[in-house]
Amino acid sequence: MLSTEHIIEVMSAQGLRITDQRKTLAKLFGEQSDFLSAKEVYDYMGKKYSGLSFDTVYRNLRVMEELGVLEQIIFEDGAKFKVHCSEVQQHHHHMICLQCQKTHPIEFCPMNLTDIPVHFQVVKHKFEVFGYCKDCQPLMKEEGKVGFVGSNGDR
Repeated sequence: MLSTEHIIEVMSAQGLRITDQRKTLAKLFGEQSDFLSAKEVYDYMGKKYSGLSFDTVYRNLRVMEELGVLEQIIFEDGAKFKVHCSEVQQHHHHMICLQCQKTHPIEFCPMNLTDIPVHFQVVKHKFEVFGYCKDCQPLMKEEGKVGFVGSNGDR
């Protein structure tokens, strides 16, 4: 997990002005291991900065994602952001628990197994696997939300 200082260093190295608001964002994500929606970040920031617009918060989240300090995952209830897994910006994917939102890295990239048409140029991709971690499976089984899913998606 990236530290607050490292997040600020990356932003500064890319020529971003390090405002008090950006320091607060870096601190929030540097100390937070959970996924946060843009609305949650906006609500948090709004307590300290009156008059702050949602667009400003979202634009900063996007910039931080583009710089590689945040990762964005699309959940069923929308996009959420989390500090990047490590300082080493190596390509990887995630398995994500739908209950507790813990992430587990997938070091293997499935792109080279994908049949990409000759006339298509891939410039970016994401691959996430959603399910329930071992800690959350008993609770989900009680609620009837977990069952065996085969490799082809059949139950």
